[in-house]
Amino acid sequence: MSKKLILKQRQVGPWSMNTYALICPTTGESVLFDPGADPEALTEMLAGSKPKAILLTHTHPDHVGALDEMRARLQTPVMAHPGEHALDPQADVWLNDGDTVAVGSHTLRVYYTPGHIDDQICFVIENDQRIIVGDTIFAGGPGKTWSAEGFQTTLKTLQEVVLAWPDESVCYPGHGPHFVLGEKRAAIEAFARKAHPAGFFGDAVWE
Repeated sequence: MSKKLILKQRQVGPWSMNTYALICPTTGESVLFDPGADPEALTEMLAGSKPKAILLTHTHPDHVGALDEMRARLQTPVMAHPGEHALDPQADVWLNDGDTVAVGSHTLRVYYTPGHIDDQICFVIENDQRIIVGDTIFAGGPGKTWSAEGFQTTLKTLQEVVLAWPDESVCYPGHGPHFVLGEKRAAIEAFARKAHPAGFFGDAVWE
């Protein structure tokens, strides 16, 4: 049985955005998520590994600020969702719901989770509890929405995608601490069920 992927995290940029790297301990292959800023720190995260790809959870500026620099440094393909972008990532590979990405002897599965932005995706590590969720959800609430339609899409994403994940799932968001989904399930379920004000959008909290 192969060893679990090594997960590294750094907070970068003025918004303290979490960027992550996953490294296969068997093959040394790695992927970098959301290069928001500070190329030196991101390069250090990958030291000693064989970078295979840059994966984007979505294209808001705080998540892609160092994308061009890291693309040039790593000479690896950029992978992102083809949905409407905040900034054009000029991706080399478009990822859709259900697609997979190999990282050495491990596999990541893509889940499409729109609401915060139309190109938002999450990466579930198969046969593992960990999920890179971007700005889909945080410990305290869902990602900010920018229209009433976006908020309704978030509610659908919560009900149909996020709440279908197992309780033991550990969510690694784009901002703030990681958390165990089961510990937030009751609050998320209540949030998804309750009657929100007509036309609501913006910042929200579970409770």
